[in-house]
Amino acid sequence: MASSTALGQWMTVLLGPNLLAIFVGSLLVLGLPVLVHYFLYRPRAEQGLPTFLITGPSGSGKTTLATYLERGSCSATHTSQAPLTVEVTLPAVAVPASSRYRSSNDPTLSGPKRLLLVDTPGHGKLRYIAMDRLVERKRISGVIYVVDAADLSDAAHEDRRGGGLQRSAEYLHDILLLLQKHSLKSQKSRGSKATPVLIVANKLDLFTALPTPLVKIRLEAEISRIRESREKGLLDSGIGVESATEDGDEKDILGEPDSDTFRFSQMASVDVPVHIAGGYVTGADGPDVQQWWRWIADQM
Repeated sequence: MASSTALGQWMTVLLGPNLLAIFVGSLLVLGLPVLVHYFLYRPRAEQGLPTFLITGPSGSGKTTLATYLERGSCSATHTSQAPLTVEVTLPAVAVPASSRYRSSNDPTLSGPKRLLLVDTPGHGKLRYIAMDRLVERKRISGVIYVVDAADLSDAAHEDRRGGGLQRSAEYLHDILLLLQKHSLKSQKSRGSKATPVLIVANKLDLFTALPTPLVKIRLEAEISRIRESREKGLLDSGIGVESATEDGDEKDILGEPDSDTFRFSQMASVDVPVHIAGGYVTGADGPDVQQWWRWIADQM
């Protein structure tokens, strides 16, 4: 009874016309918005820069692309023998997806947005470097797969054994299959995280380059052929497609096993969305890389 009486006295003091009530009320009115803004918009310690892995067959223009995105200009490059990591600043025209709906007065928007690009060798004997990075998956925000759009035509395929289309499709198949396996394994452990893939149709400024839609069609058709060939290899070995896809924890057939053809859209169901965009770095009228910048910003 005494406690309720004391509480009533305190409420009377706080709600009454006195200096203490005015002070407490002013403190709440002025201080509460400040505290809410501090906790909602305070800058957080950076957990590490977003990292994008650049990969693709040798000669597709990976190092030239990484160099241009870093410096804003082109320079002479040579065939990579080791991975190269460069720090890149996102241009002002490319707004990160996480910042598009924030207030212009938000302090977290101040300063340039930085990211890392890891350029990996494309030679067949060195592709394990990119595959190992994908297995580790340390802060990988996305994969940028570069193909030479001028090396995917029928003429380029006939000029040399194992032409650009076959080499590009085989490497892309292996990367997508690795990401698919990891995604399915993560889904079972409730740790799934989407790994977006950008297929860069590079060198579109060249006369012999295929347009972006045709690059997509050619790659899907070639990957379908590769998948069929590898499925046949499983059957010939006595394993069988059903045992390969049902008994294990990982899927050994890329895309939808029940589908006769492969489509990049099938990868969305395993949290590996694939997007393709064309452009060029060393064109006569200057580079065309805006679509690639926008995709990178969408993943940040």
